[in-house]
Amino acid sequence: MKNLVLTLSLFLAATFAVTAQGKPVPAANATAAPASQATISLDKEVHDYGTIENGSNGTCIFTITNTGTEPLIISRAKGSCGCTVPDWPREAIAPGASAEMKVTYDTKRTGAINKSVTITSNAGNTPTKVVRIKGSVKAKSVPAVATPAN
Repeated sequence: MKNLVLTLSLFLAATFAVTAQGKPVPAANATAAPASQATISLDKEVHDYGTIENGSNGTCIFTITNTGTEPLIISRAKGSCGCTVPDWPREAIAPGASAEMKVTYDTKRTGAINKSVTITSNAGNTPTKVVRIKGSVKAKSVPAVATPAN
């Protein structure tokens, strides 16, 4: 008799547990509007210098726009090496506003350019965004030396 009561009690408890889990529970934010957030958008993701002279101006501009509904805060921008130096806006970018990030490459280094800058922000769509610079720096031309006539 005790076994029958114990078995019946366990059966009822198991049935109740399975039935309770089968009922859909509405999600807390299923019908709520999407959360407000900052959204980062760039005018370009790659800047191509083409072929430039050694020692020439290696500065380019990336325009950053906040297409979200909250202020966009860029907490960090880091070049892939010491020859690529970003200067990013330290103040928050308001919704709908734009700001410029200046990237300077050391053009005293000859050869191919293929560097990146990693932007870290509070953007809901892409908190970490990578932009690139590419091109080539020509070696300095050596002036021809005149040979004296004999």
